Parts: sequence; C-alpha cells; structure tokens
Amino acid sequence: MKNVEMSVEGSVLTIRVDLSKEFGPSSTGKTIIIASTEGNVTIPDRQEKIGLNMYRKK
Repeated sequence: MKNVEMSVEGSVLTIRVDLSKEFGPSSTGKTIIIASTEGNVTIPDRQEKIGLNMYRKK
C-alpha cells in the first residue's frame, strides 16, 4: 500500500491518507497518484476487502 493506513474500532473502519504526498503520474499521465492500496486488500483483522485509489488532476 502507498500512503494508506487503516484501523478498525468495533465495526468502524478508519482510513488515513496524507494529502500532501504524491507518488507521481498515473499510467495515462492525466492524474497524480496520492494514495493506493494497489489492488484489493483485506481490512485488518476482518474478512472484508477494500480497494482504494486516490488521485488529483494534473
């Protein structure tokens, strides 16, 4: 994962992303990647999965 932190308290998932970070352009070059789970990942200590991509226009 890039720039993604997840935690679970009870039945609430909290996702933390530092919006000041950048990981370069997307493959098309139209956007800048801020955070990604890089595919679907299992939520800590759970069976559910999540897929996250955060980006902004270039």
